[in-house]
Amino acid sequence: MLRVGLTGGIGAGKSAVSARLAARGAVVIDSDVLAREVVARGTDGLAEVVAAFGTGVLTADGELDRPAVGRIVFGDDTARRKLEGIIHPRVRARAAEIERDAAADAVVVHDIPLLVETGQADKFDLVLVVDVPVEVQVERLTSQRGMTEAEATRRIASQASREERLAVADVVVDNSGSRADLDRRVDALWAEWEHPAGHGPDTKR
Repeated sequence: MLRVGLTGGIGAGKSAVSARLAARGAVVIDSDVLAREVVARGTDGLAEVVAAFGTGVLTADGELDRPAVGRIVFGDDTARRKLEGIIHPRVRARAAEIERDAAADAVVVHDIPLLVETGQADKFDLVLVVDVPVEVQVERLTSQRGMTEAEATRRIASQASREERLAVADVVVDNSGSRADLDRRVDALWAEWEHPAGHGPDTKR
C-alpha cells in the first residue's frame, strides 16, 4: 500500500487532482466529506458540537448550521480549536477505518486541505502538493467562486503559505496550466506509483 497525503491551497485545483487519481484507481479518502459525515444529524459528533456551542448551531430540521458555526469560530482561536478537537479525531478514525478496508497493494490518497496546518505531513509515505502561484489562486477564486479580491486574499492568508506547503512536499503537481497539462502530469505520476521503483521523495512534476 502506498499512502499519499494530498493537499493544496484554496483554488489550486486539489479536487481536480483527487478526481483524476480516483479515476485511475486510487482509493481517495476526502477529509472534507468525512468532516460532514461525523457531524451529520444523529451522530455523537453533532451532539458534542451542540454541547459545546449551544442549540443555535442547528437548523430547524436538526442538521448542523455551518454558517452559524462559522460565525462562532471565525476569528476566535479558542472556539476553532474546540471545534477541531471534536471533528478532527473522528475524521482521522474514519479515514483509518476506510484505509484498513483497502487492498494491500492499493494507492490510498488522503485528500486533506489542512494537512500542513494540522501537522500531518509526516503521517504518509508521500505528500503530494498541488501548486499554483498565489495570483492564480486569486484569479480562480474571483472568477469561479464569485469572491471579491479582498475575500480571496483573506481566504488564502488564513491557510498555510505556499512556501510552507512546498517545504513538506515529496511530489509537486503544477496546476497553473490547462486541463490537458494536468492530465499528463497525473498520468505520469500514476505510472510511477504503479511501479514501486518509482516511489521516492525526489519525484517532482
